[in-house]
Amino acid sequence: MSKLHVKKNDIVFVNSGEDKGKTGRILKVFVKEQRAIVEGVNFISKHTKPSAKYPQGGIIKQEAPIHISNLNPIDPKSGAPTRIGRRKNSEGKTVRYSKKSGEEIK
Repeated sequence: MSKLHVKKNDIVFVNSGEDKGKTGRILKVFVKEQRAIVEGVNFISKHTKPSAKYPQGGIIKQEAPIHISNLNPIDPKSGAPTRIGRRKNSEGKTVRYSKKSGEEIK
């Protein structure tokens, strides 16, 4: 399977779907399903039984996974959504960089 253009802790822009235009930080990436959970994006209502964690039970709002094709990393220089590329740095390591500004994405 090929490498993904997003990874955990990236700040991403949602470019389609119900939450189009929102930005958030990636909390978790599911590589096999090609999905990611983004902070504050794609909320669902989950019905829960009372438990030790939720003694009241009831309906809980939480983030659901969103497909990574709907996410673009944010350019560190301009703050706009960008595509990414890969290149070798001075130490010979492969790094991701912004196609817009050429800036390295950490």
